[in-house]
Amino acid sequence: MKKKELKILVAAAIAVLMWLGLFFVSQARLEPMARKIVVFKAGINESTKEALIQKVSGEKIKDLKLIGGKVVKLTPQMEKILVQQPEVLRIDDDVVVEALVKKESVRMNKASSQPAEVLPWGIDRIDAELVWPSGNTADPIKVGIIDTGISNKHPDLLANIKGGVNTINPLKNWNDDNGHGSHVAGIVAAIDNDIGVIGVGPKIDLYAIKVLNAAGSGYLSDVIEGIQWAIDNGMQVINMSLGTTSDVPSFHDAVIAAKNAGIVVVAAAGNSGSSVNYPAAYPETIAVSATDQNNQIASWSSRGPEVDLAAPGVSIYSTYKGTGYATLSGTSMAAPHVTGAAALVLNTPVGNYDINGNGKWDPDEVQKKLQDRTIDLGDPGFDNLYGYGLVNAYNAVQP
Repeated sequence: MKKKELKILVAAAIAVLMWLGLFFVSQARLEPMARKIVVFKAGINESTKEALIQKVSGEKIKDLKLIGGKVVKLTPQMEKILVQQPEVLRIDDDVVVEALVKKESVRMNKASSQPAEVLPWGIDRIDAELVWPSGNTADPIKVGIIDTGISNKHPDLLANIKGGVNTINPLKNWNDDNGHGSHVAGIVAAIDNDIGVIGVGPKIDLYAIKVLNAAGSGYLSDVIEGIQWAIDNGMQVINMSLGTTSDVPSFHDAVIAAKNAGIVVVAAAGNSGSSVNYPAAYPETIAVSATDQNNQIASWSSRGPEVDLAAPGVSIYSTYKGTGYATLSGTSMAAPHVTGAAALVLNTPVGNYDINGNGKWDPDEVQKKLQDRTIDLGDPGFDNLYGYGLVNAYNAVQP
């Protein structure tokens, strides 16, 4: 074969290979892209991470420094290539997380004037109002509501709101466009101001961490970013009345980081009537099931060995979006009763509960005191429905 013919054949082969490469790349791009959480091994610098994502033509959405990861849009083929890189620890699904409220239970108060203040039955049931005469209103304990935001104009909440963030869109504010977060916030810390309702700790410092949209759902990555914000801004308790049935390692890592930062993590158990959702199923959280006015477990409340405490969660009247009020049911409503009780405990001397001798409350110590001072329900001692029992704020703040 002449040299000229050989060159032509080689050139043709290269052209075919290039065409095939472009074909497969174009085919990969035609595949549907999905949001993924790419977690890198420790010690990998940011420029290397960015280069690896660019190498597979992924589309970066945001950084998740708390877990050493990034949120990236990838096709299945891109994911297959990226996960094989030695710098990549794993790739998780960026699953959808939802507010844990019984959707059929919303009953709005649409009165034009603000209603006179009432003591909601749940606040009464956990004896929070017996704590306040001692001067303990949980001021100035910092509580982050990781949810749909909090109403930025509600007269029963506004004075207690000290800041917030919107992790869905940082260019927008943290105002609640759903109602769920405002309802949760009201249970925790509605103000004692002669209108509407009063919360477990009426002078708690509230922080609106908006991670769920107007429909009450959002991506796990936005929740993880919300947890990061809570750590960075010194939250002492965070309430997560949200969940997913998916056990995602990145979620667990974020919850562990929060607890290691000294934050008491309270989470709703779920409303499936069966197994506990995540993050409540993680051992680092205080998982809360829901009870009714007869101190019975709600039929729809999730249950299992992961449940730590029970709290009122059926027909709970609280603040809502705008300047409104609503009656809702769900473990979403049970969890904030425990969150408020935890804040009241944090405002007392640690005393004999200082297990590690550091002179301050740690998450495990708060949880133990709450569990030791419950009202036992169901089978004697711990059980899968009520955990250690019904939370009681008054008992919990006693020496």
